[in-house]
Amino acid sequence: MVVTEDIGLPSWDLYELSIPCTVFGKPQPDLADPWYDLRLCGTGAADGSAAGGAGLTLRTRYGLDDLAGADTVVVPSVPDACVEEGRPLPEELIKALRRAHDAGARMVSLCTGAFALAEAGLLDGRRATAHWLHTAQLAERYPKVRVDDSVLYVDDGDVLTSAGLTAGLDLCLHLVRRDLGAHVANQLARRMVVPAHRPGGQAQFIDLSVPATDDDALAPVLDWARSHLDRPLTVRDLAHRAAMSPRTFYRRLQEATGTTPLRWLLTQRLGRAQALLESTDLPIEKVGELSGLGTANNLRHHFLKHLGVSPGEYRRAFPRT
Repeated sequence: MVVTEDIGLPSWDLYELSIPCTVFGKPQPDLADPWYDLRLCGTGAADGSAAGGAGLTLRTRYGLDDLAGADTVVVPSVPDACVEEGRPLPEELIKALRRAHDAGARMVSLCTGAFALAEAGLLDGRRATAHWLHTAQLAERYPKVRVDDSVLYVDDGDVLTSAGLTAGLDLCLHLVRRDLGAHVANQLARRMVVPAHRPGGQAQFIDLSVPATDDDALAPVLDWARSHLDRPLTVRDLAHRAAMSPRTFYRRLQEATGTTPLRWLLTQRLGRAQALLESTDLPIEKVGELSGLGTANNLRHHFLKHLGVSPGEYRRAFPRT
């Protein structure tokens, strides 16, 4: 794993840079061994240093030539001046990203890192996202990119992009889930005290900065629902458990998650089914029963519709050792 940050220009963001360092940079031998081999590469000064955000100086011994041979390249962000003022990114960075992609590396951007991938032409014809504050600029500057400002992240196979701030963490945990399975991703998320899985299609911007009401009652009922997914749950059931009317429960859940109660339940059930397929040898029929998705045929229908593969194909992608 290689993280490339344009440290040849001022004002790079510490937060987006810290996310891949936290997720991929600390060995977790009890979860997976070997873990990722993370290297921070940059375009800084000859001594490997560059001034960064908050008055700090970053030093790295790896340059852009070290992108060669990487399995995954993550661009955490680009300097504000490149986004807001249109200042060009270093040509050597753009060329290095193209070479890495041509060599087969999986390309990932967090927040404004999408501008670097777009400048390299790696997002042409693809759906992509960035922080909602910058998506209009991204779409205007790179009209060949199909910009979606409503999602947390976009997984387009070998090229993945995320919105800003915590959405970058969602995408990095999604990569761990893809690479090492749901159990490892869930355990890592638990250690980081964050939600194990937020689907990429969840709403990017939900205004909860000044909540109109105290919705602490939602957390217990949602936790209860996750532990009883094998039951036939309805909005009325969940609302009753939360001591709310169905209409109030519907509104509060949509405000808190950006989705409807039934879609939230479906996402949780799909996640449970994925985890069971990855971590157990249970028959497909039993997986459908325990996840609340019903028969094997119904489970297959939902997997094909939402994941693009059958349950059997999904399980074969995560062989148990």
